[in-house]
Amino acid sequence: MKRNLFSLLSLLMLASLVLAACGTPTAAPAAPEATKAPATEAPAATEAATEAPATEAATEEAAPADVSIATFDGKSLSVPAAECNGDYAGLIQSVEATDNSTVVFTMCRPDPAFLAKIAFVPFAILPSEWIDATAGDGKRTSEGLEHPVGTGPYMISEWKRGESVTFTANPNYWGDAPKAKTFVLRWNSEAAQRLLELQSGTVDGIDNLGPEDFAVVEADSNLQLMERAALNVMYIGMTNTFKPFDDVKVRQALAMGIDRQRIVDAFYPAGSEVASHFTPCAIPNGCEGEDWYAFDAAAAKALLAEAGFPDGFKTKIYFRDVVRGYLPQPSTVAQDIQAQLKTNLGIDAEVTPMESGAFIEAANSGSLDGLFLLGWGADYPHITNFLDYHFGAANAEFGKAFPEIYEKLTEGAQIGIPEDAKAIYVAANNAIKELVPMIPVAHGGSGTAYLADVTNPQASPLTSELFAVSAPGNRETFTFMQNAEPISLFCADESDGESLRGCEQVLQALYGYEINGTASVPVLAESCTPNADLTVWTCALRKNVKFHDGTDFDAADVVATFNMGLNISSPAHVGNTNLWDYYSLLWGLMLKPGS
Repeated sequence: MKRNLFSLLSLLMLASLVLAACGTPTAAPAAPEATKAPATEAPAATEAATEAPATEAATEEAAPADVSIATFDGKSLSVPAAECNGDYAGLIQSVEATDNSTVVFTMCRPDPAFLAKIAFVPFAILPSEWIDATAGDGKRTSEGLEHPVGTGPYMISEWKRGESVTFTANPNYWGDAPKAKTFVLRWNSEAAQRLLELQSGTVDGIDNLGPEDFAVVEADSNLQLMERAALNVMYIGMTNTFKPFDDVKVRQALAMGIDRQRIVDAFYPAGSEVASHFTPCAIPNGCEGEDWYAFDAAAAKALLAEAGFPDGFKTKIYFRDVVRGYLPQPSTVAQDIQAQLKTNLGIDAEVTPMESGAFIEAANSGSLDGLFLLGWGADYPHITNFLDYHFGAANAEFGKAFPEIYEKLTEGAQIGIPEDAKAIYVAANNAIKELVPMIPVAHGGSGTAYLADVTNPQASPLTSELFAVSAPGNRETFTFMQNAEPISLFCADESDGESLRGCEQVLQALYGYEINGTASVPVLAESCTPNADLTVWTCALRKNVKFHDGTDFDAADVVATFNMGLNISSPAHVGNTNLWDYYSLLWGLMLKPGS
């Protein structure tokens, strides 16, 4: 009952968030219809796929280099306004500091999700001097990657690689002081070991209980359980520039040939469910359109034979052995899928674990030549976070993007009231089902657990826990154990949850998310107010805020931060992977394709 109530509350908060962001306007005006790109594949299931080399990505002529169109002068970052009607696909036309305490974001198109996105920690504000000082030769310096300077309640004290990250209270924090003077972040990939550490009292809290551990925690009076709403999805990915995944019949056969209910029943905790759509149903418009394919091994086998593989084929199943709420038992699930592929479709799949950072980089860049197990937890509570990130024109994860999908997403993203966008998301979700860029498997229930004397324990549905508000009994140090070590703490250029959680303790954006909730609330901005059509957002900044290094926070830091993330010609546009996933896919980099 608690889980069902939480989902309902989440739904109401999500709806109210979108309406609050929009004010009173009805649907925003639609953008001019984009010129339809040549289809990468015919949507009909019966049409043959284009030939591609058998063992490597399809060979194409080298594309011309992308061209930066950004101008930055320290107070203003912009592209020419005329570019919004040209080849420039980005959302942001300009970010301007009109005075020390005011920043104006001018958009090329209406953005109803602006507040929800601007609250996400990759868009946390960094001091302009630090940004420049840590921009090394093509990569952030070690100081830039491991010791970010922010405005948050904690500061980085020490990072012992392979062991722990220690945070100390910021003595000059503008808000309420942290409840614990010291916060320590540790990690272990094994759920059983995390629980053992909690039971022995060596940590105060742990993330992602194993499926069998929920009942153990509930039965132990020394512990307390915090459940999360399942605002996530686990999926089986494939990249359509590799054979045989270039053939829609192969992808559809895989979609029908895997018993997803069996996976959820065997390897997921209570509160999990088989995914009927990619987006969880608690997100408005997430489950519009047709449900996903039902398991039908015979039909899948026949379709695979039509595609020319009556006896199956050989492939790999890539994964990282890192527990997530969307994937609580990675290796076991990989092995079960391996067995199902062999039994149901005659496919020989080699289970191939990878190191977490290398796996994420390879998946995001579309470099994996087999199937891969990955997932997504809501970063901000809006359908654009799920669909636009994964199926937008700029995402290479699944290979060539489909205009049948991304053109609908561009249209839907500009409409503020969910009901007004319903028909668009029916079409988008149906196109995702027809074209099968990936296979959604599960929305996974997950939870955190704490010692009984921890007050205000955290279990954010967005996994954006803020531990400064939690008190570990009468102890001065609060220790939390997650699944894996952060890759880096330069989160403008990271996308893994462990890195982002570390950054949440140190860095702050103009907005943030409410404690254990999903609503966007002001943080470094006192307010961000839109104009009538949601194309201009004026942010009034909080005054008398200092960064950890003692420098003052002002509007120029906001502009410098977005210049770092969006302007590919800036010397500051260097990170860790240099993929800039969230800047690229949620806002669009300030460039247009080369010609």
